[in-house]
Amino acid sequence: MILGNDPILLTPGPLTTSLATKQAMLRDWGSWDAAFNQITSSICRDVVRIVDTSDSGEYACVPMQGSGTFAVEAALGTLVPRDARVLVPNNGAYCARILKQCNYLRRAAVELPVAEDEPVTAAAVAASLSADPSITHVALVHCETGAGLRNDLEGIAQVCKQAGKSLIVDAMSSFAALPIDVRRISFDALVAASGKCLEGVPGMGLVIARKALLEESAGRAHSLALDLHDQYQYMQKTGQWRYTPPTHVVAALRVAMDQFLAEGGQAARGARYGANCATLIGGMQAVGFRPYLKPEVQAPIIVTFHAPADPGYEFKRFYAAVRERGYILYPGKLTQIDTFRVGCIGAIDSNEMRNAVAAIREALGALGLRRL
Repeated sequence: MILGNDPILLTPGPLTTSLATKQAMLRDWGSWDAAFNQITSSICRDVVRIVDTSDSGEYACVPMQGSGTFAVEAALGTLVPRDARVLVPNNGAYCARILKQCNYLRRAAVELPVAEDEPVTAAAVAASLSADPSITHVALVHCETGAGLRNDLEGIAQVCKQAGKSLIVDAMSSFAALPIDVRRISFDALVAASGKCLEGVPGMGLVIARKALLEESAGRAHSLALDLHDQYQYMQKTGQWRYTPPTHVVAALRVAMDQFLAEGGQAARGARYGANCATLIGGMQAVGFRPYLKPEVQAPIIVTFHAPADPGYEFKRFYAAVRERGYILYPGKLTQIDTFRVGCIGAIDSNEMRNAVAAIREALGALGLRRL
């Protein structure tokens, strides 16, 4: 699926993109041009339809300049009142980042610690809400890519709805790959990004939020640049971004989304990533590597493997040897054990995953690593 000699990115984002997506960035756009504004509005419309196929009109997509973290902070800082109390289930690095953001934003946060290899369950969230009735919001990471683990979004959403708590979802690495349907999963806001499973390039966050919540959030934001309400209102009135948009990123995302729709939408993309993940795990196990997570909690986004036990192993050398063979891996992000990660997403297929496993096998031989 890839043309050219660039290495394949086996990471959770940025991703390897298609040639058509790359070519979309060769044209320059005026930020106030009507044709460019139409691209923005069409992206927002199609993003909402991924989770709201009924076109209920209840949700709007607000794009934000910057990485996914910028958009998460914009959502927390704008949609969560300053006197709120936020429950943050924490089983990895990106959950911990939300806790840090709440601290910066001076939003009271309650941590729900969960082991890095265990999913956040609906029962655990329900128990926390029962123990502390002052909690008003839950901020959940759907797929914690620190380990590659999938949390129980549907069950937690039901708990939040029953308890009358607001749910904000960091769906950065799951949106467009895993099924999220507002008819079954009720949320107030969901945050995604251009450079993940939509297979665009990085530089643009996407916040899908209830219109009613957006409209009542004036004056809450801690930052002018990250004021989601102001961005939403300005776009509603003018069709334009408030400040200079990432025009090439927007154009590339439009082309990437056209490919997403032509492929068959979320179901087809999720199936391809699932096949990539199964091929990767099977191939790596045949070499001798052990996945960190149990199969029942593994998301088809990125897989964490135990590092080789060979005393000669060093990730930087291993990374360089694999890169020489055309593939870029990701370091481990766990705090207790030595691991590395291999992504399953991007404009790649199962054949590319088989080639990646072969490259890893060759790298082990070149480095003289035998104990896995």
